[in-house]
Amino acid sequence: MPHPVDVHVGKRIRHRRWLVGMTQQQLAESVGIKFQQIQKYETGANRVSASRLWDIAESLDVEISFFFEGLDQEGGVEREKSDPARADLMGDKEALDLVRSYYAIPENQRRRLFDLARVLSEVA
Repeated sequence: MPHPVDVHVGKRIRHRRWLVGMTQQQLAESVGIKFQQIQKYETGANRVSASRLWDIAESLDVEISFFFEGLDQEGGVEREKSDPARADLMGDKEALDLVRSYYAIPENQRRRLFDLARVLSEVA
């Protein structure tokens, strides 16, 4: 049975990969492994070594600490305990695709879209 920390780190790898629009194959090639290994990391089936996590963080343009955000000191997932709706959102591919698309929009247009979304949510 996978350790909860390995599962959490794998989810964070997958989420970041989705956000930057990278496939498993592209990530695997950038760190010099096969895409099946990325699949195993993302499910928590295999642990990610420190040096491999370093390479993955570099490829995904994040700090290594990014992969551990949301964990408490005992290795439990803090965010999911405190806010289940956020955990569900981060596991939703459609929501992640929306976020990725949002950040692909030029900043000035993105700000206007954000303002529009805020107004529409207040009306709903």
